[in-house]
Amino acid sequence: MPRGNAAYRARKPATRLTTVTGMPSGSRGSGARATARRGRTGISFEDMAARRAERLVNLVICLLSTRQFITAERIRDAVPGYEAADGSRSTDEAFKRMFERDKAELRDLGIPLETGKNSHFDSEDGYRIKRRDYELPAIEFDAAEAAAIGLAARLWQSATLGESARSALLKLRAAGTDVQASGTPGAVPHIDASDPSLPALLEAARVLRPVRFDYLKSGSGSPERRTLEPWGVLSWRGRWYVAGFDRDRGEGRSFRLSRITGKAEIFGRPGEFERPEKVDLLDMVAGRSPEDNRIAHVRVTGSGAGQLRRIAQSDVDGELTISFTDSRWLARHITSAGASVRVLDPPELVDEVVARLRAVAGEQR
Repeated sequence: MPRGNAAYRARKPATRLTTVTGMPSGSRGSGARATARRGRTGISFEDMAARRAERLVNLVICLLSTRQFITAERIRDAVPGYEAADGSRSTDEAFKRMFERDKAELRDLGIPLETGKNSHFDSEDGYRIKRRDYELPAIEFDAAEAAAIGLAARLWQSATLGESARSALLKLRAAGTDVQASGTPGAVPHIDASDPSLPALLEAARVLRPVRFDYLKSGSGSPERRTLEPWGVLSWRGRWYVAGFDRDRGEGRSFRLSRITGKAEIFGRPGEFERPEKVDLLDMVAGRSPEDNRIAHVRVTGSGAGQLRRIAQSDVDGELTISFTDSRWLARHITSAGASVRVLDPPELVDEVVARLRAVAGEQR
Protein backbone atom coordinates (compact mmCIF):
# COMPACT_ATOMS: atom_id res chain seq x y z
CA MET A 1 0.00 0.00 0.00
CA PRO A 2 1.39 3.48 -0.75
CA ARG A 3 2.97 5.35 2.16
CA GLY A 4 0.72 8.35 1.58
CA ASN A 5 -2.42 6.32 2.23
CA ALA A 6 -1.00 4.97 5.50
CA ALA A 7 -0.19 8.51 6.65
CA TYR A 8 -3.70 9.59 5.74
CA ARG A 9 -5.21 6.83 7.87
CA ALA A 10 -3.03 7.87 10.83
CA ARG A 11 -4.59 11.34 10.63
CA LYS A 12 -8.12 9.89 10.64
CA PRO A 13 -8.80 8.31 14.05
CA ALA A 14 -12.30 7.10 13.10
CA THR A 15 -10.99 5.31 10.03
CA ARG A 16 -8.13 3.68 11.97
CA LEU A 17 -10.44 2.61 14.77
CA THR A 18 -12.79 1.01 12.22
CA THR A 19 -9.86 -0.83 10.68
CA VAL A 20 -8.80 -2.21 14.08
CA THR A 21 -12.28 -3.35 15.11
CA GLY A 22 -12.90 -4.78 11.69
CA MET A 23 -9.89 -7.11 11.82
CA PRO A 24 -10.51 -10.82 12.24
CA SER A 25 -10.79 -11.81 15.88
CA GLY A 26 -7.70 -13.97 15.67
CA SER A 27 -5.51 -11.01 14.67
CA ARG A 28 -6.55 -8.67 17.47
CA GLY A 29 -3.74 -8.55 19.96
CA SER A 30 -2.60 -6.34 22.78
CA GLY A 31 -0.79 -4.12 20.28
CA ALA A 32 -4.03 -3.43 18.41
CA ARG A 33 -5.85 -2.59 21.65
CA ALA A 34 -3.02 -0.29 22.74
CA THR A 35 -3.18 1.43 19.35
CA ALA A 36 -6.92 1.94 19.76
CA ARG A 37 -6.31 3.69 23.08
CA ARG A 38 -4.10 6.29 21.44
CA GLY A 39 -5.07 9.49 19.70
CA ARG A 40 -4.08 10.62 16.25
CA THR A 41 -0.80 12.07 17.57
CA GLY A 42 0.37 8.70 18.89
CA ILE A 43 0.06 9.92 22.53
CA SER A 44 -2.03 7.85 24.95
CA PHE A 45 -5.19 9.40 26.35
CA GLU A 46 -3.68 9.24 29.86
CA ASP A 47 -0.69 11.30 28.73
CA MET A 48 -2.97 13.74 26.95
CA ALA A 49 -5.01 14.24 30.13
CA ALA A 50 -1.85 14.77 32.18
CA ARG A 51 -0.51 17.34 29.70
CA ARG A 52 -3.84 19.16 29.67
CA ALA A 53 -3.90 19.35 33.47
CA GLU A 54 -0.31 20.66 33.50
CA ARG A 55 -1.19 23.25 30.85
CA LEU A 56 -4.18 24.47 32.87
CA VAL A 57 -2.05 24.82 36.01
CA ASN A 58 0.55 26.80 34.08
CA LEU A 59 -2.19 28.99 32.62
CA VAL A 60 -3.55 29.79 36.09
CA ILE A 61 -0.07 30.61 37.38
CA CYS A 62 0.55 32.88 34.41
CA LEU A 63 -2.72 34.79 34.84
CA LEU A 64 -2.15 35.16 38.60
CA SER A 65 1.36 36.56 38.17
CA THR A 66 0.29 39.91 36.72
CA ARG A 67 -2.23 42.64 37.39
CA GLN A 68 -2.53 43.53 33.72
CA PHE A 69 -4.62 41.81 31.09
CA ILE A 70 -2.54 39.40 28.96
CA THR A 71 -3.49 38.80 25.36
CA ALA A 72 -3.94 35.32 23.93
CA GLU A 73 -0.77 35.63 21.84
CA ARG A 74 1.32 36.53 24.89
CA ILE A 75 -0.21 33.60 26.75
CA ARG A 76 0.66 31.36 23.82
CA ASP A 77 4.30 32.39 24.08
CA ALA A 78 4.51 32.26 27.89
CA VAL A 79 2.55 29.13 28.85
CA PRO A 80 4.12 25.72 28.13
CA GLY A 81 1.76 23.36 26.38
CA TYR A 82 0.54 25.65 23.62
CA GLU A 83 2.00 25.08 20.17
CA ALA A 84 4.23 27.93 19.07
CA ALA A 85 3.18 30.02 16.10
CA ASP A 86 4.75 28.95 12.80
CA GLY A 87 2.84 31.26 10.49
CA SER A 88 0.37 28.61 9.31
CA ARG A 89 -3.35 29.15 9.56
CA SER A 90 -4.05 25.60 10.75
CA THR A 91 -1.70 26.00 13.71
CA ASP A 92 -3.33 29.29 14.72
CA GLU A 93 -6.80 27.78 14.49
CA ALA A 94 -5.73 24.80 16.59
CA PHE A 95 -4.40 27.16 19.29
CA LYS A 96 -7.61 29.19 19.34
CA ARG A 97 -9.74 26.07 19.78
CA MET A 98 -7.49 24.78 22.55
CA PHE A 99 -7.44 28.13 24.34
CA GLU A 100 -11.23 28.45 24.18
CA ARG A 101 -11.60 24.98 25.72
CA ASP A 102 -9.13 25.86 28.47
CA LYS A 103 -10.95 29.10 29.29
CA ALA A 104 -14.27 27.28 29.49
CA GLU A 105 -12.82 24.63 31.78
CA LEU A 106 -11.31 27.21 34.13
CA ARG A 107 -14.67 28.94 34.44
CA ASP A 108 -16.41 25.59 35.01
CA LEU A 109 -13.97 25.00 37.86
CA GLY A 110 -15.04 28.30 39.43
CA ILE A 111 -11.83 30.17 38.70
CA PRO A 112 -12.63 33.90 38.26
CA LEU A 113 -11.19 34.48 34.78
CA GLU A 114 -11.59 38.14 33.73
CA THR A 115 -11.60 39.56 30.22
CA GLY A 116 -10.69 43.17 29.49
CA LYS A 117 -8.26 45.70 28.07
CA ASN A 118 -5.47 47.61 29.75
CA SER A 119 -6.25 50.84 27.83
CA HIS A 120 -8.46 52.23 25.07
CA PHE A 121 -5.59 51.87 22.65
CA ASP A 122 -5.56 48.07 22.91
CA SER A 123 -7.24 46.38 19.99
CA GLU A 124 -7.45 42.91 21.54
CA ASP A 125 -8.93 41.67 24.78
CA GLY A 126 -6.68 40.18 27.43
CA TYR A 127 -7.15 37.91 30.40
CA ARG A 128 -6.20 37.85 34.04
CA ILE A 129 -7.16 36.32 37.40
CA LYS A 130 -7.44 38.65 40.38
CA ARG A 131 -5.60 37.12 43.29
CA ARG A 132 -8.04 38.41 45.89
CA ASP A 133 -10.94 36.74 44.06
CA TYR A 134 -9.02 33.52 43.53
CA GLU A 135 -7.60 32.96 47.00
CA LEU A 136 -9.70 31.49 49.79
CA PRO A 137 -10.67 33.86 52.59
CA ALA A 138 -8.79 33.71 55.87
CA ILE A 139 -9.95 30.99 58.24
CA GLU A 140 -11.20 32.56 61.45
CA PHE A 141 -12.75 30.89 64.51
CA ASP A 142 -14.24 32.35 67.64
CA ALA A 143 -13.20 31.03 71.05
CA ALA A 144 -15.93 28.38 71.20
CA GLU A 145 -15.17 27.07 67.70
CA ALA A 146 -11.44 26.90 68.39
CA ALA A 147 -12.10 25.00 71.62
CA ALA A 148 -14.33 22.54 69.76
CA ILE A 149 -11.59 21.92 67.18
CA GLY A 150 -9.03 21.31 69.90
CA LEU A 151 -11.39 18.88 71.63
CA ALA A 152 -12.04 17.03 68.39
CA ALA A 153 -8.30 16.70 67.81
CA ARG A 154 -7.86 15.15 71.25
CA LEU A 155 -10.66 12.71 70.42
CA TRP A 156 -8.76 11.41 67.40
CA GLN A 157 -5.43 11.10 69.19
CA SER A 158 -6.22 7.48 70.03
CA ALA A 159 -8.06 6.66 66.80
CA THR A 160 -7.12 6.12 63.17
CA LEU A 161 -7.23 9.81 62.23
CA GLY A 162 -4.65 10.92 64.76
CA GLU A 163 -2.03 11.85 62.17
CA SER A 164 -4.56 13.76 60.05
CA ALA A 165 -5.81 15.63 63.12
CA ARG A 166 -2.29 16.67 64.10
CA SER A 167 -1.59 17.85 60.55
CA ALA A 168 -4.78 19.94 60.51
CA LEU A 169 -3.94 21.54 63.86
CA LEU A 170 -0.44 22.37 62.68
CA LYS A 171 -1.81 24.17 59.61
CA LEU A 172 -4.36 26.12 61.65
CA ARG A 173 -1.74 27.22 64.15
CA ALA A 174 0.56 28.26 61.33
CA ALA A 175 -2.26 30.46 60.03
CA GLY A 176 -2.52 32.18 63.42
CA THR A 177 -5.53 30.31 64.85
CA ASP A 178 -5.35 29.34 68.51
CA VAL A 179 -7.03 25.95 68.72
CA GLN A 180 -6.12 25.16 72.31
CA ALA A 181 -9.19 24.73 74.47
CA SER A 182 -9.42 27.44 77.09
CA GLY A 183 -9.58 26.81 80.79
CA THR A 184 -7.75 24.49 83.10
CA PRO A 185 -7.02 20.90 82.08
CA GLY A 186 -9.57 19.62 84.61
CA ALA A 187 -12.32 21.66 82.95
CA VAL A 188 -11.77 20.05 79.56
CA PRO A 189 -14.10 17.08 79.00
CA HIS A 190 -12.30 13.84 78.34
CA ILE A 191 -13.51 11.75 75.41
CA ASP A 192 -12.22 8.22 75.09
CA ALA A 193 -11.90 7.01 71.51
CA SER A 194 -10.38 3.61 72.19
CA ASP A 195 -13.42 1.54 71.19
CA PRO A 196 -12.23 -0.54 68.22
CA SER A 197 -15.52 -0.23 66.36
CA LEU A 198 -15.71 3.57 66.59
CA PRO A 199 -13.94 4.47 63.29
CA ALA A 200 -15.99 1.97 61.27
CA LEU A 201 -19.31 3.12 62.75
CA LEU A 202 -18.47 6.78 62.17
CA GLU A 203 -17.65 6.03 58.54
CA ALA A 204 -20.82 3.95 58.08
CA ALA A 205 -23.00 6.74 59.51
CA ARG A 206 -21.27 9.31 57.30
CA VAL A 207 -21.78 7.46 54.01
CA LEU A 208 -25.13 5.86 55.03
CA ARG A 209 -24.06 2.23 54.76
CA PRO A 210 -25.45 -0.53 57.04
CA VAL A 211 -23.26 -2.45 59.47
CA ARG A 212 -23.19 -5.86 61.14
CA PHE A 213 -21.70 -6.57 64.54
CA ASP A 214 -21.90 -8.96 67.47
CA TYR A 215 -23.50 -7.34 70.51
CA LEU A 216 -23.32 -8.60 74.08
CA LYS A 217 -26.35 -7.46 76.05
CA SER A 218 -26.16 -6.82 79.78
CA GLY A 219 -26.66 -10.11 81.61
CA SER A 220 -26.34 -12.18 78.44
CA GLY A 221 -23.83 -14.96 78.23
CA SER A 222 -23.18 -14.80 74.49
CA PRO A 223 -23.29 -12.03 71.86
CA GLU A 224 -26.03 -11.67 69.26
CA ARG A 225 -25.58 -10.74 65.61
CA ARG A 226 -27.18 -7.34 64.87
CA THR A 227 -27.71 -5.47 61.61
CA LEU A 228 -28.06 -1.71 61.88
CA GLU A 229 -28.63 1.30 59.64
CA PRO A 230 -26.55 3.82 61.66
CA TRP A 231 -28.02 7.29 61.90
CA GLY A 232 -25.24 8.67 64.05
CA VAL A 233 -22.62 8.08 66.75
CA LEU A 234 -22.45 10.11 69.95
CA SER A 235 -20.78 10.18 73.33
CA TRP A 236 -23.02 10.32 76.39
CA ARG A 237 -21.79 10.28 79.98
CA GLY A 238 -18.33 9.21 78.89
CA ARG A 239 -19.47 6.29 76.73
CA TRP A 240 -19.96 5.92 72.99
CA TYR A 241 -23.25 4.84 71.44
CA VAL A 242 -24.45 4.22 67.90
CA ALA A 243 -28.12 4.84 67.15
CA GLY A 244 -30.09 3.84 64.09
CA PHE A 245 -32.65 1.49 62.61
CA ASP A 246 -32.29 -2.09 63.84
CA ARG A 247 -33.21 -4.31 60.88
CA ASP A 248 -33.52 -7.35 63.15
CA ARG A 249 -36.03 -5.68 65.49
CA GLY A 250 -37.64 -3.41 62.91
CA GLU A 251 -37.33 -0.25 65.02
CA GLY A 252 -34.89 2.42 66.14
CA ARG A 253 -32.35 1.24 68.69
CA SER A 254 -29.12 2.40 70.29
CA PHE A 255 -26.09 0.27 71.16
CA ARG A 256 -23.18 0.88 73.46
CA LEU A 257 -19.90 0.48 71.61
CA SER A 258 -18.12 -1.10 74.60
CA ARG A 259 -20.48 -4.08 74.25
CA ILE A 260 -19.69 -4.70 70.60
CA THR A 261 -17.39 -7.70 70.33
CA GLY A 262 -15.06 -8.03 67.39
CA LYS A 263 -15.13 -5.79 64.35
CA ALA A 264 -18.10 -3.88 62.94
CA GLU A 265 -18.55 -4.95 59.32
CA ILE A 266 -19.66 -2.32 56.81
CA PHE A 267 -21.57 -3.61 53.80
CA GLY A 268 -23.90 -2.38 51.08
CA ARG A 269 -23.54 0.67 48.91
CA PRO A 270 -23.22 4.33 50.02
CA GLY A 271 -26.58 6.02 50.49
CA GLU A 272 -28.39 2.70 50.88
CA PHE A 273 -30.74 4.19 53.49
CA GLU A 274 -31.96 7.62 54.48
CA ARG A 275 -31.41 9.26 57.84
CA PRO A 276 -34.66 10.67 59.33
CA GLU A 277 -34.72 14.44 59.32
CA LYS A 278 -36.19 14.86 62.80
CA VAL A 279 -34.41 12.30 64.93
CA ASP A 280 -32.92 13.05 68.36
CA LEU A 281 -30.01 10.68 68.84
CA LEU A 282 -29.44 11.85 72.41
CA ASP A 283 -33.05 11.06 73.27
CA MET A 284 -32.65 7.60 71.74
CA VAL A 285 -29.61 6.95 73.93
CA ALA A 286 -30.84 8.62 77.13
CA GLY A 287 -34.23 6.94 76.80
CA ARG A 288 -32.82 3.43 76.58
CA SER A 289 -34.37 0.63 78.59
CA PRO A 290 -33.41 1.16 82.27
CA GLU A 291 -30.68 -1.10 83.52
CA ASP A 292 -29.68 -1.94 87.06
CA ASN A 293 -26.97 0.49 88.02
CA ARG A 294 -24.25 -0.97 90.18
CA ILE A 295 -21.72 0.67 92.43
CA ALA A 296 -18.00 -0.06 92.45
CA HIS A 297 -15.45 1.05 95.03
CA VAL A 298 -11.93 1.51 93.76
CA ARG A 299 -8.80 2.52 95.64
CA VAL A 300 -6.35 4.75 93.71
CA THR A 301 -2.91 5.94 94.73
CA GLY A 302 -0.74 8.70 93.42
CA SER A 303 -1.76 11.07 90.62
CA GLY A 304 -2.71 8.43 88.06
CA ALA A 305 -6.10 7.02 87.09
CA GLY A 306 -7.31 10.36 85.74
CA GLN A 307 -10.09 8.77 83.68
CA LEU A 308 -11.47 6.92 86.71
CA ARG A 309 -11.38 10.09 88.80
CA ARG A 310 -13.38 11.90 86.13
CA ILE A 311 -16.18 9.33 85.98
CA ALA A 312 -16.37 8.76 89.75
CA GLN A 313 -19.32 10.11 91.72
CA SER A 314 -17.14 10.72 94.76
CA ASP A 315 -13.50 10.63 95.84
CA VAL A 316 -12.88 10.26 99.57
CA ASP A 317 -9.21 9.94 100.49
CA GLY A 318 -8.42 8.06 97.28
CA GLU A 319 -11.44 5.72 97.41
CA LEU A 320 -13.60 6.27 94.34
CA THR A 321 -17.29 5.48 94.12
CA ILE A 322 -18.24 4.73 90.51
CA SER A 323 -21.71 3.96 89.17
CA PHE A 324 -21.66 1.50 86.26
CA THR A 325 -23.82 -0.89 84.27
CA ASP A 326 -21.19 -2.60 82.12
CA SER A 327 -18.48 -4.41 84.08
CA ARG A 328 -16.43 -5.05 80.92
CA TRP A 329 -16.28 -1.31 80.18
CA LEU A 330 -15.21 -0.39 83.72
CA ALA A 331 -12.71 -3.26 83.93
CA ARG A 332 -11.03 -2.04 80.75
CA HIS A 333 -10.48 1.43 82.24
CA ILE A 334 -9.25 -0.01 85.53
CA THR A 335 -6.67 -2.28 83.90
CA SER A 336 -5.46 0.56 81.67
CA ALA A 337 -4.67 2.60 84.81
CA GLY A 338 -2.06 0.04 85.86
CA ALA A 339 -0.79 -0.68 89.36
CA SER A 340 -2.14 2.56 90.86
CA VAL A 341 -5.67 1.10 91.05
CA ARG A 342 -7.14 -1.70 93.19
CA VAL A 343 -10.77 -2.83 93.01
CA LEU A 344 -12.48 -3.25 96.38
CA ASP A 345 -15.91 -4.43 95.23
CA PRO A 346 -18.15 -5.80 93.73
CA PRO A 347 -16.68 -9.33 93.39
CA GLU A 348 -17.69 -9.77 89.74
CA LEU A 349 -15.77 -6.65 88.81
CA VAL A 350 -12.72 -7.93 90.69
CA ASP A 351 -12.93 -11.20 88.72
CA GLU A 352 -13.21 -9.31 85.42
CA VAL A 353 -10.13 -7.19 86.19
CA VAL A 354 -8.11 -10.22 87.32
CA ALA A 355 -9.03 -12.08 84.12
CA ARG A 356 -7.90 -9.17 82.00
CA LEU A 357 -4.60 -8.81 83.86
CA ARG A 358 -3.91 -12.52 83.52
CA ALA A 359 -4.62 -12.36 79.80
CA VAL A 360 -2.16 -9.48 79.41
CA ALA A 361 0.48 -11.30 81.45
CA GLY A 362 0.04 -14.41 79.31
CA GLU A 363 0.55 -12.41 76.08
CA GLN A 364 3.78 -10.90 77.40
CA ARG A 365 5.39 -14.29 78.27
